[in-house]
Amino acid sequence: MALFLSFEGGEGCGKSTQARALYRRLQRYGVPVVLTHEPGGTPLGARVRRVLKRVTGTDVSPLAELFLVNASRAQLVRDIIAPNLAGGTAVICDRFTDSTIAYQGYGRAMEMRAVEDVNYLATRGLAPDLTVLMDVPVELGLARKGGGGRDRFESEDVAFHQRVRQGYLELAAGDPGRWLVVDATLPRREIGARVWRRVSELLSR
Repeated sequence: MALFLSFEGGEGCGKSTQARALYRRLQRYGVPVVLTHEPGGTPLGARVRRVLKRVTGTDVSPLAELFLVNASRAQLVRDIIAPNLAGGTAVICDRFTDSTIAYQGYGRAMEMRAVEDVNYLATRGLAPDLTVLMDVPVELGLARKGGGGRDRFESEDVAFHQRVRQGYLELAAGDPGRWLVVDATLPRREIGARVWRRVSELLSR
């Protein structure tokens, strides 16, 4: 089943937990599936991730950030996502292009057309069949991450994260057919059940 699923959301939303839960559930049902993440998922992506997440020793401009994220993404699409989809394997990706629109477009206030154009070049227009937005109030999400050991994005001020959240909500409102917005303050099992209902609908088609 060549189904492409992505999980999105701000810091501390629990998207990685739900992505792993869906991955395990699909495996139990015998659906061929791979789980990957951004930035990362390839050796090149792992190196880019370390640069982007590092709090000290790097001063990364928003434009450089945009190109770095998409360099990682281009490699991931070529090496992991596209080949698996072509072979009939479902792909779950923890973050994809919508993260860049939310973080660099809304959060960094970059010119949106530029962000979308670079995303398109990196993905060749590939888009998920379903994107799950794990929506959580900013203060709660950051509190879940704790006060110590935050990466460069987690260390941004509350206003930045509010812009990111608003960006996600606007993206979801603009394309409700592709997005599933889930209240990430709900119990994990309830979130998982809501995600599975939507994924089951796609599988049944």
